[in-house]
Amino acid sequence: METLIELYDESPLENVLSTEVFKPRRTVFVCPPEVASNQQLQAKLREYFRHRGLKTECIFYGASLLDASAVERRLREITERYEDCALDIAGGTDAALFAGGMLCADTNIPVFTYSRRQNTFYDIRGAAFAQGLPCPVQLNVEDCFLMAGGSMRKGRVDNNVLASYLHIIDPFFELYLRWRHEWPTIVTYIQRVSQNTELHVSGDYIVKGERGSRISAPVLALEEMEKIGLLMDVRVEAGERVSFDFADTQIRTWLRDVGSVLELYIYKACLDCGVFQDVRLSVIVDWQGRAPGPDNVSNELDVMATCGVKPIFISCKTCDVKTEALNELAILRDRFGGERARAAIVTAEKGGGNMLHRAMELGIDVIDLNDLQERDTVLKCLKGYAGKN
Repeated sequence: METLIELYDESPLENVLSTEVFKPRRTVFVCPPEVASNQQLQAKLREYFRHRGLKTECIFYGASLLDASAVERRLREITERYEDCALDIAGGTDAALFAGGMLCADTNIPVFTYSRRQNTFYDIRGAAFAQGLPCPVQLNVEDCFLMAGGSMRKGRVDNNVLASYLHIIDPFFELYLRWRHEWPTIVTYIQRVSQNTELHVSGDYIVKGERGSRISAPVLALEEMEKIGLLMDVRVEAGERVSFDFADTQIRTWLRDVGSVLELYIYKACLDCGVFQDVRLSVIVDWQGRAPGPDNVSNELDVMATCGVKPIFISCKTCDVKTEALNELAILRDRFGGERARAAIVTAEKGGGNMLHRAMELGIDVIDLNDLQERDTVLKCLKGYAGKN
């Protein structure tokens, strides 16, 4: 097969997978007119293939995928122009598939498909090379954004340094669980007494809180932080002054942010599962795939992982989960993951009520406080999202 014919699909994976596996000389996309005229989207698709080390030429033929006759005309035009073609019918609309059937009625062209459930290719007609062929493709997080016309930007955390902190994440999370109800107040106190960027902190024992409230130093929590290596040299002077040193700049950042501890824990849990090819903490996806600019649409994902060709989108919340957060997560999953993707919301509250109902409607999995209190349960859930249970 020199020429692969793809029926363009809204699910990005369907547009690239066969090219990844069979590595044709060229891939010809029969796509909606708006895609055929979108040079930026086409450039991103070519960039994806280059990123993956493929030299396939990408060609785009426009036709309404709701018009079977228009698609059939395009298919015949392609098969007449290019020799040694094969048609992939894993993607596309019902009308496009019907057009493929009309083409096959009087054209001896190999046809094959891909089963998402089995992660395997199958011969439909004359494509013995595809019969029962398992899909060996393994994607990383950046791949998922590139194939959909987006790009990945660095988030709040440099993932390259995280290996140095893995030993401290579980003790950090256990400390958080013990102080969960007071955690926002503890973080607020740390924020108030560490206004500058120095690692050494010296501040009042009592500081101003929100709406005129007053917050006393959480001495016991600070001392526990010292025991596990987050802080050093914690001192309290006669109930008037408190001083301590952050272990380093990265830990300073995490202790000044309420949600970081939960994100770190889920990140490490994904690693500990041992089933994911790539795990990323704090990923920013740029929808247009351009350099940062004022008109760009971007979103941040707390944790994202990939297993084979399946991406898992994870949002972490230490507070109540709002409907807006669920909607945003579902949109990201559908736009950049497609039908094989999974999405999960992790909340340090007990799941239930309207939040759980809305999550179920959107097909979003929920890990709540009850799950978080049992490490094995968290790992089992994450492995299940990867299909490895």
